[in-house]
Amino acid sequence: MTPMATGTRRDYYEVLGVARSASAEEIKRAYRQAAIRYHPDRNPDDPEAEERFKEASEAYAVLSDPEKRAAYDRFGHGAVGDHPFEGVDPTNFMDFADILGDLFGFGDLFGTRSRRGGRTRSRARRGRDLAYTLTVTLEEAAAGVERTIRVPRRETCAACGGTGVPPGSVPEVCPVCGGRGQIGYRRGFMTIAQTCPQCGGQGRVVRTPCPECAGRGLVENEATLEVSVPAGVDNGVRLRYSGEGEGGLHGGEPGDLYVQVVVEDHELFEREGNDLHLELPISVFQAMLGATLEVPGIDGGRREIRIPAGSQPGDTIRIRGEGIPDLRSGRRGDLVVHLRVIVPDRLTPEQRRLVEAAAQAVGEHHHRQGGSFFERLMRRLGNEG
Repeated sequence: MTPMATGTRRDYYEVLGVARSASAEEIKRAYRQAAIRYHPDRNPDDPEAEERFKEASEAYAVLSDPEKRAAYDRFGHGAVGDHPFEGVDPTNFMDFADILGDLFGFGDLFGTRSRRGGRTRSRARRGRDLAYTLTVTLEEAAAGVERTIRVPRRETCAACGGTGVPPGSVPEVCPVCGGRGQIGYRRGFMTIAQTCPQCGGQGRVVRTPCPECAGRGLVENEATLEVSVPAGVDNGVRLRYSGEGEGGLHGGEPGDLYVQVVVEDHELFEREGNDLHLELPISVFQAMLGATLEVPGIDGGRREIRIPAGSQPGDTIRIRGEGIPDLRSGRRGDLVVHLRVIVPDRLTPEQRRLVEAAAQAVGEHHHRQGGSFFERLMRRLGNEG
């Protein structure tokens, strides 16, 4: 016999879009889809979406409960009345919080799944992740470096194993939540469960705390760790060290340590990706005549380069494979040398005479507007350099 809807309330199976023979998992999946689509936070100022969300929640509250579903299948809406949420134990709303927690980033609000598929509160807590900032020089970033660091952290108390209770003692059942770890309250048409403020969700309270950690389960310590910074590391790279974070509680795993690398600026080199850029001052005569010069490398050595005759301010010379190694492939970038031509701002009378003679020898003449070759060259190089 197919039950008839009471008043304007739609059939619960129709609301969720499932067959009457749908399994509990199919019903849950259908509600999850409806919650994603119609939740008020995703549809602000949309009364229709809000009503659809309430309608879907009401349908799920009934169809996810075997007894209520059986009664609804036999007698329709009359079996649950006008208040289908009333009389529901807050701990039975775990699936609601599970679904909405997944949707909006709250995770598993009520514990972990048991092997039989139900919910069970787990007292084990994983330790917090920690962050550490490590500053290295550009030379260290290029070559890689081993560093010893000291990390202040809280570690699992060895005396009590992170329970906060001394050996031989037993924590008591929390009087506020009765050991459930959650307390319930109504909000609109839903019953919500939240972490018990007395026991912090543990369901137990410690009357006689461990003397080593004062019942916290963690003790302050400073760990000494060896950190390996790979060659090619750049600003903002995070190195993860598993299990080197804060200690866990009640047998929980420790957190991780994230080392964020900061590479210092260099007085000579500027990094761009895996390339290094270096500004090389040369004289106007070296630019005109050419020269062989040495430039520093990031490894501390020297590299010989040839300045072509007639080089202009801002010209570049690229030395292949003398940059930073790639963090993944190891292939090195290049060293790019930027020429900066320095024009002398003072000349002795003899120097000026020689430059003027050179200028005339190549056909340069005094001009009313332009001046001598050297004066025009100085203006040009001054503007371009």
